[in-house]
Amino acid sequence: MKKQLPLIIVLVLGTTMALQFFIPSHISTVAYETLNRWIIVIAAFAIALAVGSLISHHLIKIKRRKSGWWNSYVTLIGLAAMALLGILGKINGLNWMSAFYYKLFKYVQAPMDSAMFAILAFYMASAAYRAFRARSKEATLLLMSGFIVMLGVIPFGSLVWDKIPNISEWIMMVPNMASKRGILFGVGLGMTATSLKIILGIERNWLGGGGK
Repeated sequence: MKKQLPLIIVLVLGTTMALQFFIPSHISTVAYETLNRWIIVIAAFAIALAVGSLISHHLIKIKRRKSGWWNSYVTLIGLAAMALLGILGKINGLNWMSAFYYKLFKYVQAPMDSAMFAILAFYMASAAYRAFRARSKEATLLLMSGFIVMLGVIPFGSLVWDKIPNISEWIMMVPNMASKRGILFGVGLGMTATSLKIILGIERNWLGGGGK
């Protein structure tokens, strides 16, 4: 019964929400809005579990003195500081905490995010170089398109030729958009098929036990 009940709930709710989308009514709309509010509550519990998992992971890492364990101290201190400043900053008379919270976000977290993505850019460039080697006609076309697009989004590109930004925009908006929509269409069909398999009880891996 412990596996039959979740299947029944998924079947009933999945079918109801699908019918509500295509054949809306006052009752089904109210039920849909209520379930959406429930999702917010469930998401809050999921965030709490994620924070608990993060704290547990780093405490174990500190206790066992694993490689880079001192970074866990920084993570936990930063988590506690930002959480306390964000919560207490909403209390009257403690507005300075809210201001300090935004200063930490603007002058500490945002620059670190920028530095992290700048480092990732070098890894992406290295991976792109290995992937875009002109070993075939298709790879050559991909290499040339990528090179033109990169030139088009930097100021140096317009200095080389003033038409490069326009060509780059055309590549992004026409062939790239067509490919992107095809991929998204395939993803949508895959999501629909998976949803139907879950609603009808064909796919049961989410219950655990490998679908047995």
